Amino acid sequence: MGTHNRLLSISSERFPECYLEIIAIDPAAAAPARLRWFGLDAPALREAVRVQPRLVHVVARTRMIEMVRWGLINSGLNPGEPLAAQRETSQGLLKWRITVRDDGRVECAGALPTLIEWQGDAHPSKQLPRSPVALQALTLRGVPAQALDVLKLPAVQAAALQAGAAAPLSATFDTPGGRVVLDAWHPDA
Repeated sequence: MGTHNRLLSISSERFPECYLEIIAIDPAAAAPARLRWFGLDAPALREAVRVQPRLVHVVARTRMIEMVRWGLINSGLNPGEPLAAQRETSQGLLKWRITVRDDGRVECAGALPTLIEWQGDAHPSKQLPRSPVALQALTLRGVPAQALDVLKLPAVQAAALQAGAAAPLSATFDTPGGRVVLDAWHPDA
């Protein structure tokens, strides 16, 4: 996808094997033949992240990517097609399938998680050192109830998205400096 990244373990009792991935367009990489994931090619988002880093989206792990994807499609949403991906790491090869829309966009202003299915036993969180930052709450706003039933994310809170109110996605972290809430960027903010 022509991006580069950094990972930080944010696992907690409520969110085990969880990590924050900071993703940016890699100016040294060849541009992909398609639009990048997570809406990274959208002009408004590119300008927003040029000004400062932003929480944009969330990815949810599943062991049944096709079944969950079809459940979301039957809920009237477009989660995208599963694409195979892999990355060599110092601990070995990571392989996964991830849903990506042809237009690179995300649903529900970024609150509908992209689906990822890890192949084999390898998972990035198993390779990361513990950090003093821990995810304590994740709130998705504006995701249809039927889609939430399909996703089955017990630790995630759901709420209605009200015009002009809260962001479509919020993450609450415990950090050495205290509790921090990050609200996701969205074009209407």
